[in-house]
Amino acid sequence: MAKRKVQFVSLLALLIVAGILIGVFAVWKPYQAKAEKPSVINVAINGSLSPLNIVKDKGWLEEELKKYKVTVAWSEFPSGPPLLEALAAKRVDLSFLGDGAALSGQSSGLPFVNVGLISDGKGLNSLLVHENSKIQTIADLKGKTIAVAKGTTSHVFLLKVLVKNGLTEKDVSLVNLQLQEGLPAFTSGKVDAWVTIEPYPTQLVLQKEARVLAGAEQGILAPATVIARTEFAKNHPELVEVYLSVFKRAADYANANREEVAQLFSELKKVPGPVISEVLKKQNYTIGPVNEEAIEAQQASADLLFENNFIKKKITFTDYVDNAIIKKIK
Repeated sequence: MAKRKVQFVSLLALLIVAGILIGVFAVWKPYQAKAEKPSVINVAINGSLSPLNIVKDKGWLEEELKKYKVTVAWSEFPSGPPLLEALAAKRVDLSFLGDGAALSGQSSGLPFVNVGLISDGKGLNSLLVHENSKIQTIADLKGKTIAVAKGTTSHVFLLKVLVKNGLTEKDVSLVNLQLQEGLPAFTSGKVDAWVTIEPYPTQLVLQKEARVLAGAEQGILAPATVIARTEFAKNHPELVEVYLSVFKRAADYANANREEVAQLFSELKKVPGPVISEVLKKQNYTIGPVNEEAIEAQQASADLLFENNFIKKKITFTDYVDNAIIKKIK
């Protein structure tokens, strides 16, 4: 009887130990999967003249990621909306976005977080009309045809300019064209106006093909943010930190080496060097935390966009901001 009791106790102890081990491995296995680093990270360049172009050209990100045994897969998009489609399919881990794409993406529930601010966007957008156009005021745009890439920062800028001057999108005819499509449509006279970003306003004004009807003087903020896919940022904050560090390195380099950077951007965008040089005179590249001014501007934009059916769901912008990693960057 005593022997059977000992055997029973021993068996019970073994079962308890086995249960504990199963529980440990059940916890450990997903933890291991979470901690495992990717072999490749997907970085997207979004349209404009960006420090990321310098990072790619110099190979700085690849250099810094060697210690993690991680490589980089680069992609480039003409604007934010097509970039968001790639992010939703997990083909983009890190990039940057203007306010239009960022707010519409977050309203649609796409999984990304704003991890840094690279511009307040005050001088980012311009509304151009032809040099000899009879359009002299925003009110004159009523009934006119305007080219713009829908869902982008330029689209948001146009909406704000119209509302500020007592008009709405219903008062004009919008033609949805990406940057490379908008340029020939505007210069050939197929549209009356074009809302775009640099280097095109500077280029067309210097060539006496356009006038800026509305731009920085409007005082409209259009914050541009560095973004990270939520799951990627949660699982690999050290890789996000590397990305932000080389972005800052490139921003500082662009500010200190304008002639070299102008030549690089000129080759990349097929725009004359003197035009790029003029653009860079007005540009100061930076990166830092998403500050209160930007948060307030983004929230005001989100509310306006919701009221005008630009986005379908109200959002609280602060829910999508995480400054923890950028605050570590010196």
